[in-house]
Amino acid sequence: MTQIVFDTNFDELTIFKRGKVRDVYDLGQSLLMVATDRISAFDVIMDDPVPEKGKILTRISLFWFDVMGSIIPNHVIASEVDQYPEICRPYSRQLEGRSMLVKKTRPLPVECVVRGYISGSGWKSYRENGQVCGISLPDGLRESDRLPEPIFTPSTKAEMGEHDMNISYQEMVDVIGAKRAEQVRDLSLRIYMHGAQLAEKCGIIIADTKFEFGEDENGLILIDEVLTPDSSRFWPKDSYRPGGPQDSFDKQYLRDYLSSVNWGKTPPPPRLPAEVIEKTRQKYEEALQALVSQTNAP
Repeated sequence: MTQIVFDTNFDELTIFKRGKVRDVYDLGQSLLMVATDRISAFDVIMDDPVPEKGKILTRISLFWFDVMGSIIPNHVIASEVDQYPEICRPYSRQLEGRSMLVKKTRPLPVECVVRGYISGSGWKSYRENGQVCGISLPDGLRESDRLPEPIFTPSTKAEMGEHDMNISYQEMVDVIGAKRAEQVRDLSLRIYMHGAQLAEKCGIIIADTKFEFGEDENGLILIDEVLTPDSSRFWPKDSYRPGGPQDSFDKQYLRDYLSSVNWGKTPPPPRLPAEVIEKTRQKYEEALQALVSQTNAP
């Protein structure tokens, strides 16, 4: 029987933060990240969960954290409940398969966005002025076209319920300094290109994505989630046709449904039909299976 976890309330643990998807608990020397089955669209959390979504996201992130280990260390300490502190054991059933014990870091106050294709807010900006976050792009691009090379387009890291805002590279420099900005830009591009190449072999185009970095005593590490359908646009390679929106393995299907019912993109959200919930779950599952089952990652 499928166990749905919409939110968690672990009485013996100290809540650190509740995000759109993850509940994070402070264990003193480490954090416990729990991926729930909540789903958000247009920065609003839906009232209806997507069963197993948290487990799927966790498996995908763990896959990529392992793959990217040769490029940058990450914050994962353990993902098996029997390796967690004893205080977590009473909550094993809810934690199994959807949680990670992670290092505490000082998160950088920016989202590190990489775009390999022109879509979403990038496409909107390009149509207005031929640029994305101050980066000039070639004339004549179509929606969903592959860019000549991936571009780094940072954004603010908004509080829950607010919208991330695209910023220029210089604005990021003003926030975190020139040296850190150069490091996270170069790392973001390197991680994206490695992931995109591997995913393409599995039939998935990663059109764009966002990363988060933290600082510990040894420098930068990769945190939060990596190349998941929540943080990226995943397109099926076999149906890719530039010139308009694409089929997707991510929550674009949900966004398209919400747009079709003329919802104002502010709370409260509309209730989701059962078929929309199931189709969304299937798309996440398809992405997981394509990546984990069809690749021999290093």
